[in-house]
Amino acid sequence: MGFTRRKLIGKILLTVFMSGFAVSMLLPFAWMISASFKPDNHVFNVPIDWIPKAPTLENYVKVWASSVPFYKFFLNSIKVTLWCVIGEVCTSALAGYAFSKIKFRGREFIFWLYVSTLIFPGQMMLIPRFVLFRLTGIYNTHWTLILPGMFTAFGTFMLRQFFSTIPVELSESAKIDGANHFTVFTKIVLPLSLAAVSALVIFQFVASWNDFEAPLVYLRTRELATIPLGLSFFRDENSSSYGAIMAASVCSLVPIFAVFLAFQKQFVAGIATSGMKE
Repeated sequence: MGFTRRKLIGKILLTVFMSGFAVSMLLPFAWMISASFKPDNHVFNVPIDWIPKAPTLENYVKVWASSVPFYKFFLNSIKVTLWCVIGEVCTSALAGYAFSKIKFRGREFIFWLYVSTLIFPGQMMLIPRFVLFRLTGIYNTHWTLILPGMFTAFGTFMLRQFFSTIPVELSESAKIDGANHFTVFTKIVLPLSLAAVSALVIFQFVASWNDFEAPLVYLRTRELATIPLGLSFFRDENSSSYGAIMAASVCSLVPIFAVFLAFQKQFVAGIATSGMKE
């Protein structure tokens, strides 16, 4: 009884601690939403007014109707992110299928050589890519953001590990009936892997949507800027109007929450099952 009671108390304390930790993580978002409805002179009030006394939509009007083309930043982010997500899902799914279901010489060596590129930080590739983009003539275009996002070792690794959990007997039975690799991939493997694909969609969407370094280095025209870079322009133009910046940040989070809610069940299933089998 004593051990059971101590175990129960431990679970309660752990639950309380994790709940408090979760709430502390949400406080900055709550403050950002609250500040977006306040005039600038009330944003940094101490103590914090979590519920604005006189809420206003002025900041949101300022964001969408100001001289800063925030709507262009928003559309640019959607364009770049959608292309990156579609490209990565296609390339990672095809490569993952090849590495998991097609036997060829050097398969394991090539796969782990490709995956080993994950040890290099993304910042290390900024200058080589900058030189390459200048030589190929695509510098200061959205292709500098789209092309690198279409090919990722993480996506290939994730889907390859998931595809490896699908019984080989399914594909072998289809091949006996005359199906080729592309038919097996589209009719059998891919429909059974929607959970992992959905998780990959969320990962890539968030990474592309929040990317700041690449647009900062590769883009020089304000009209081409995405939201993370566009927020800095907005701040300069509005003399650090923090209420407007918070409103713009809230608007930028809406697509992320929408995508996560749309793929929530698949996301959880994909995280639980990916990488369980070599």
